[in-house]
Amino acid sequence: MTNHLLNFFTVIDNQGGIIVRDAPKFDLDLYIQNYRGRTRFDRLFLIGRSSVPLCVDALKAATAEAKRGRDTQRYREVVEHLRIAAPNEPEATFDQAWLESTESANRNETHRLTAELKGYKNNLIKESIRMGNEDLGKHLESIGDLNGAAESYSKMRPDVSTPKQIVDVGKHLVRVSLQRREWSMVSAHLSKMGGNQNSEDEKTLQPYIKIVSGIALMGQERFHEAAIAFLAADAEVAASHYNEVASPNDVAIYGGLLALASMDRRDLQTKVLDNSSFRTFLEREPHIRRAVTQFVNGRYSACIATLESHRPDYLLDIYLQKHIPKIYDEIRNKCIVQYLIPFSRVKLDTMQAAFGGPDKFVEDELFTMIKAGTLKASVNTIDKLVTTVSPNSRLKMQADALETARSYEKQAIDRLRRMSIAAADLEFKGQRRTGGMHGLGASVDMFDETTV
Repeated sequence: MTNHLLNFFTVIDNQGGIIVRDAPKFDLDLYIQNYRGRTRFDRLFLIGRSSVPLCVDALKAATAEAKRGRDTQRYREVVEHLRIAAPNEPEATFDQAWLESTESANRNETHRLTAELKGYKNNLIKESIRMGNEDLGKHLESIGDLNGAAESYSKMRPDVSTPKQIVDVGKHLVRVSLQRREWSMVSAHLSKMGGNQNSEDEKTLQPYIKIVSGIALMGQERFHEAAIAFLAADAEVAASHYNEVASPNDVAIYGGLLALASMDRRDLQTKVLDNSSFRTFLEREPHIRRAVTQFVNGRYSACIATLESHRPDYLLDIYLQKHIPKIYDEIRNKCIVQYLIPFSRVKLDTMQAAFGGPDKFVEDELFTMIKAGTLKASVNTIDKLVTTVSPNSRLKMQADALETARSYEKQAIDRLRRMSIAAADLEFKGQRRTGGMHGLGASVDMFDETTV
């Protein structure tokens, strides 16, 4: 690492950023081709600020991406980063002419669209007002004024008249809310889009709603609900309908990781591996399918090793990066708990070999899990043994037998009482239960035994 890069990542580290020193398994050029829209810059910029091996290439690509748009603030930010990381690169010098011309064009366009919208409002033409607000919102979004864009898109709602227009407004607002990381607003806008399209449009919109909903739920750390959303996405719809948010590879990774973190073995088999639609996504990321299969088959250390080998890739994802430590901890905890179930005692050395590493001691992890209540066990540090705390099976069997006997006795007494009442041809008044049945036998059944 050069001195410039060292200084750059020292600053990033001091700011609390995540630094990934290992090279990811993806090719940067092929990776970014899966996306369109403003997310391309966001992803390149994150990789440039996080990945040591890809830092310079990603920042240079982000600079080129910024110049293809009209957001001058983004351009300034990425060039400032590149000037620190690689000051000798040609892209590290501000293109002052481009900045001035772009900012001038942005001001003129904003003024023109605002004037047009004002004219539409004076003429009281609803369709023109809707389109004017949409054009202004798209322009403000493209120059980085997300607050203004959200306001313009929101003003479209009173003037929409068709289901397609309702969906378009929802997509605009969802896109802005995603960029602002307002997860609750994303869910709110998605809820207004449902049920406003015909059957054909609904099929193409379904994966968009499921994927965006999953991202919003993941942002709120509602991992199980997010996994359900990703697993329900229709794989037959072309990625062009949602690739300004995520790619099919992302869906496989998000769904697989969150399912591993939040589902038990049976659900992983039925909802992930046996899910014919989601299997199409998994084919793009075979290591995710392999990790899920390894967990289902009880090969927990292999599952963790598979995931660890791809951790650098996940730490460079704009939606996953923040949650990877928690997701991985939950998967590891599940693996350790499942590993210990068949045993009453396990040597710490065996546990260390299965789940530890050169700089990771499983003993400390076990203490943390026991303290949190995740693992019911005790650790003998002298004899180096892990002893699981299992319920007394004989006591549980006796308690179940007694409960079954009490239930049978109660049912028998109730039936004998009813038979005696019916045999004596007795009638009595009481509070009837809900039902429309008639006859002596039915009437007896419909009274509480407290009235007898």
